[in-house]
Amino acid sequence: MAPISASLPSASRKSVTRLGLIAALVLTATPPQQACADPIELKLSYFGSQQQATYLSGVKPFVDAVNAEGNGLVNIRVYFNGTLGRAQAQQPQLVLDGGADMAFLVPGVTPYRFPDNALLELPGLFDSAREGTLAYTRLIAEQALHGYDDFLVLGAYTAEPDVIHSRKPTGSLDDLKGQKIRANNPIEADALADLGVTPTVLEMPRIAQAIQAGSVDGTSLSPTGMIEFGIARVAPYHYLLRVGSAPFVLVMSRKRFAGLPQQVQTLIGKYTGNWTAARWASTYEVAEHQFLAQLSADPKQHVVTPTPADLQRAQRVYQDVSEAWAANSSRNRELLQTLRKDLAAVRSGD
Repeated sequence: MAPISASLPSASRKSVTRLGLIAALVLTATPPQQACADPIELKLSYFGSQQQATYLSGVKPFVDAVNAEGNGLVNIRVYFNGTLGRAQAQQPQLVLDGGADMAFLVPGVTPYRFPDNALLELPGLFDSAREGTLAYTRLIAEQALHGYDDFLVLGAYTAEPDVIHSRKPTGSLDDLKGQKIRANNPIEADALADLGVTPTVLEMPRIAQAIQAGSVDGTSLSPTGMIEFGIARVAPYHYLLRVGSAPFVLVMSRKRFAGLPQQVQTLIGKYTGNWTAARWASTYEVAEHQFLAQLSADPKQHVVTPTPADLQRAQRVYQDVSEAWAANSSRNRELLQTLRKDLAAVRSGD
């Protein structure tokens, strides 16, 4: 049977030929896998719930921005409540093993993996979540910290400085002496010990139960963490002595990132670093202040601001702890100098 074009007039045959060429060019320019493929799905592991402030400020803005602009190209799906891996300490390896493409980490629970993050846990360094977050983001951009070679850092954050919450009346440093207080990390524990406290390091989900059982008298924790983990129910005395800050980081496997199409890499990169830091600083800090205001307005809670004398005593202890850490190695000394330089730039608005 002759081709259809053979039975057409000459002009029609030329039109069919041109259409065929155009169709061939379109098919050549658009690879079949892009023309009809489903969006690339990326799994993000989050150990808490979607109501937590760390998710709302540190994860959700990034996920929403990428998914909105990458509609049809890439989709990030968040798995809550440790669905992909329950323990906080498992999250880095979960990403490296491919169990998740991204994860929200607490570097302090795996100090062997992120040894330089102790720098960000030194007491008395930051006045706010904004300061700590912007300084941490600068350190990441400068590639100053060890432990991140296998990870692409999507967001680097710190909470507001921890304050003390106790089941015992606490209105001064003297009232703290002898109390058993949970600490976020070993450095914070050292600082509390020098203030006369008996410290113990404990993961956040276990704090309320430990206080209720009398295993500890209280905890150092930011206002947001105190609300989210139910600490106010068992520790109604809040001594607003700032100690250290808890760093958090949102990461992706660098190997997985490298395997993505360039268009997806560019899209993800657009919403990292300073972009995520700005969203965190503008939302998480506000949440911290709101929770603290709720505490102060509740007649069942007792909120005390340290006296200038207590603040000076504590700051001397913090300086000693920082100096002892820096004296451990020339690298520690260099890191502390770098952080102080970055922090000065943040405070000057640079």
